[in-house]
Amino acid sequence: MIRKNSYKIFWLAGESSADLHSELVMKALNDKFGNLTHIGIGGPRMQRQGLKPIFPFDKFAVMGFVEVVKHLIFFFKVQIRLSKLFSTEKFDLAILVDYPGLNLRIAKMADEMRIPVLYFICPQFWAWKHNRVYQLRDSVRYVACILPFEEELLKIHNINCSYIGHPIAEEITFELDRDSFARFFGLDSSKKWIGFFPGSRNNEITKMLPVFLQAAKKWNQNEYQILFSKSHNVNHQLYMHLIEGQKDINIIDGYNYEMMKYCELLVCTSGTVTLEAAYIGTPLVICYKASYLSYLIGRKFVRIKRIGLPNIVLDSDLLPELIQGEMNPANIYKAGMQILTDPEMNTKIRKELFKLRAMLSNKHPSIEMPKIVRHLFETYG
Repeated sequence: MIRKNSYKIFWLAGESSADLHSELVMKALNDKFGNLTHIGIGGPRMQRQGLKPIFPFDKFAVMGFVEVVKHLIFFFKVQIRLSKLFSTEKFDLAILVDYPGLNLRIAKMADEMRIPVLYFICPQFWAWKHNRVYQLRDSVRYVACILPFEEELLKIHNINCSYIGHPIAEEITFELDRDSFARFFGLDSSKKWIGFFPGSRNNEITKMLPVFLQAAKKWNQNEYQILFSKSHNVNHQLYMHLIEGQKDINIIDGYNYEMMKYCELLVCTSGTVTLEAAYIGTPLVICYKASYLSYLIGRKFVRIKRIGLPNIVLDSDLLPELIQGEMNPANIYKAGMQILTDPEMNTKIRKELFKLRAMLSNKHPSIEMPKIVRHLFETYG
């Protein structure tokens, strides 16, 4: 039985997808336990659920080897601040969400200060930096996995863990039907729609958006209408500067899931968005481009041959992946048109994506996470 009336939880979620996934869990915990205090690092969604932030969230949105190095001084200051926080505040639990570069160091710090650590969305140790699995084993009390194959890999190393389902199974909802979506954004519902998702970080937008814009010009405007997603997390001036002078494109601000559902084809920067699109069931081309130095370092250390989460989960080369130099306008158009014009290929992709949906939705984080938290409160409270 739970012995206390109130509990204090430290959170660290460093990027927008983690903020989204954590909101779902925080709401479930608040509903289940009632008197919880949430302190830490997280975005606007977590703050709506009661998180008291201690750092500006946008400072954590960095990705890639070179980009992280540029922000080392900031991360060092974060660690110092958290060390002081852990020594002055009595936390009953630390929930660390993804973001392994920083979170694994914080896990060690919290564990040394006798704060039990729950890792939600474990590091992709199966892709690169396999030694992180030992850091999890040494500093983390429990790992909540959101990809079905991770539980078995972690248990090989005697790590307490369970697969809790993927958050997107609970997050994805649709507010507009196709005609309403078309009217809202002034689209031609008689045409087929091609959707581009260039990313949710400023550095991704800088690299991906210009290439996507060039690729978009290749589609026949009489048959297709081009849609570009604009993430709320991206700097508005940067985005508008990059698309300045572009014609025949439609900017979709919000309603990502509707855009994914009603497009015939999607072109996506590698990341959570590819899994969301695959879960919804729309065929997509997966693209990725890092700085040249980050790419060279990545090639040396990455252990898997696929980068797209849908392909990794399905253990299949189902969806085309265009990486670095291969990610150019001509290849994007070629890969996209092959999906659009080959009925057999299109049908196969949609059938496999339906299987992926079933794999990711057989459990729900809003149900499983409170069970784990209750267990940790009872064990270490």
